[in-house]
Order: sequence, then structure tokens, then C-alpha cells
Amino acid sequence: MEVARAAGVSQKTVSRVVNGEPHVSADVRDRVLGVIRELDYRPNNAARALLMGRYRRIGVVSLGSALYGPSTQLIDLERAMHRVGYSFAVASTLEGQGGAGIAAAVESLLEQGVDGIVLSEPIDDGTPLRLSADVPVVSLGEGVHLADAPSTVVRADGVSAARIATQHLLALGHRTVWHIPGPQDWWTARDRLRGWREALAAAGAPEPPLPADGDWTPASGYAAGQSLARLPDLTAVFAANDDMALGALRAFAEAGRAVPAEVSVVGFDDIPAAPYLSPPLTTVRQDFAAIATRAVDVLVAMIEGRPHPAEPVDLAVELTVRDSTAPPPGRPNPSHLPAR
Repeated sequence: MEVARAAGVSQKTVSRVVNGEPHVSADVRDRVLGVIRELDYRPNNAARALLMGRYRRIGVVSLGSALYGPSTQLIDLERAMHRVGYSFAVASTLEGQGGAGIAAAVESLLEQGVDGIVLSEPIDDGTPLRLSADVPVVSLGEGVHLADAPSTVVRADGVSAARIATQHLLALGHRTVWHIPGPQDWWTARDRLRGWREALAAAGAPEPPLPADGDWTPASGYAAGQSLARLPDLTAVFAANDDMALGALRAFAEAGRAVPAEVSVVGFDDIPAAPYLSPPLTTVRQDFAAIATRAVDVLVAMIEGRPHPAEPVDLAVELTVRDSTAPPPGRPNPSHLPAR
């Protein structure tokens, strides 16, 4: 009321300006914004929800983890929400909680007051997730079933990405490709395992046995690399993330297996350190910022009743080729691939 009185407009006009709605002239908008700055006005979310039917706040369910993927995705989601004028609330889950932990996090966000929810939780038990929520939900992973609101999926296409990584090594002339898998209660790890298998099957290449599942850390990649380094016929490895690839590089170096002269290595994520490893790591780059932006744009369209994709949105990824991959010993560089 104080802002409206000082700007000489109605409370409804102030609400339109605060919520970025159209049908407000430029001079009125500037006058209201000037008064807001002078008074250091902060809109009250509860009052705005009563007035507009919305909180202008989006909730995120995320794994409480410092791992590169989940932590980077969370930062990019917050930035994407601020860009479109929505505030940000987060409820974290812990590994091992499964669907019950996700449901509890969703309930916590609904109690805080949110207009929509992004599920950025990467762990599940492989069964369809059913939730009770009366706001739209966008999942960055597996699909979710809601009884009372719309939902959809926006995600990087991890299956295709793993196929591309494996095909790159096969195209260099490697007879087959070994895989260092991530933990199989993560849908991302299952997707990458599936893509690797599909690429080998399509090429008629033998599928090597898998080492023990890694846990995304360099230590688990190092342990897998130690066992793989003892295999004399091994010439190519696709690790499910860059940190495990980093550990494998160390194990191969200690075993005297030169990369890429004897063993080629591909990772996944394109962490900031990837170009500076020795050798620089060939890896699959997924654009976390693009995923966050697309997910938030879709969710806001759902919240505001605008058209939005009904089918899952799979965002493409790209292979960044660096110096950790080469033809196997005794094979020339294929003519259709650029020499490095």
C-alpha cells in the first residue's frame, strides 16, 4: 500500500510491476520501480500468493552431495530461476532414502509454498516414482507420476552420449571398449552403461566383463584402473565420469601403460580440470546450464498455463576430443578422423 500511495497508482498496478506482467506503461513501471528502490521494498511472498495465486518460488529436490554433477546442476538451476524472476528453495535427500526421501522432500517444499518443483535427484530404485503434489513437476531424470498436476522430463541424453563416446573409440580402430561403471542406483550410471552396451552390440564388438561399480570418485576409478591395467589386450576404456577416468589415468601411469599410446581413455562430464590433465582428457560434455535453463523455462510455462512440451525433452551432448584417445598400437589414424 505504501508503494502504491507514493507512486500514485493502485495496488494492482504495483502487483503487475512486481510480477513483471504486461499492460503497464513504461513511465508508470519506472515510477513504481523507483519508489520500490527508495523504500527498499521487498514483496511478501505469502501476501503475493493470496493476491496472485502464486508464490513466484520454485522448489528443487536435490541430492545433498558435493559431487561435480549434482552441485553444478543445483547452482545452474538457481541462476535460471533468478533469470525469470522466481526465487529458489531446496530440499535435499540423502543416499539410500529412495522414493520415500524424495516424497518427504517434495512435502517439505509444498509446506514452504512453491509454484512448481524440479526433481534433480539422481538416485532411484529403478521403479516408477509416484508422488502426491498439486503443483507441476519437471524431472531431470526418470519420469514421475502425479495424480493432481502435470509433469514432464528434461534431461541430457546419457544413452546417446555413452554411445557416442564408445563409437569414437571403436572408430579409432579399437577391437572393443572396456567400461568403468558408476553406481547402478543412479539413473545416469545406468544410462551410460546402456549406451556403451548398445554401441558395442551395433558394431559387433565383444562386450568385456565389468569391473566393480565405481562411486564417481577418483579412488574408485583408480581401483578399477589397477585391475584393468593388468589385462594385456585392453586398449580402450570409457569411464562413466571424469573423476573415475582421472583415477584410471593414475593407475595406468603407475602400471607403465602409456595413455594414449597403449590405452585410450574417455570420460564423461568435462569437468574444469579435464583440459589440464596429463594427457588432456577426451570426454563427453553435458551443458548443465542449458539443462537448467530449459527445465526452468518448461516448468514456468506449466505454472503460468502456457504451452509446453508434453513429451520428454532430451538435450544433446557433445564429445570433446583431446589427447587421451588415439588408435591402438600398430594402427594408423583413420583417414576420416582429424589427426592430433
